[in-house]
Amino acid sequence: MSHKHLHLLQTIYHEPVSANIHWREIESLLVHLGASIESAHGARFRIVLNKVEVFLHHPHNSSTCGKPEIKQIREFLAHAGVTLSSYEGK
Repeated sequence: MSHKHLHLLQTIYHEPVSANIHWREIESLLVHLGASIESAHGARFRIVLNKVEVFLHHPHNSSTCGKPEIKQIREFLAHAGVTLSSYEGK
């Protein structure tokens, strides 16, 4: 995993939740992890990673994701088996 992706993963799992993460960075991380991302209805995206599926909304008026979206992405990654401990120290 690149330093950039590792730093983003650390930011996603960091408390308090950051609201300054760009959607394109998250999309890049998900693709790097092997997720499939498909456009769904409207601003929704269907994301599948390690057989775990989630529907996420693309930010409407900004390119950055809000805290609720980051929390949802964090929960999705955890359910898909992507944790900080699995990538830190490699």
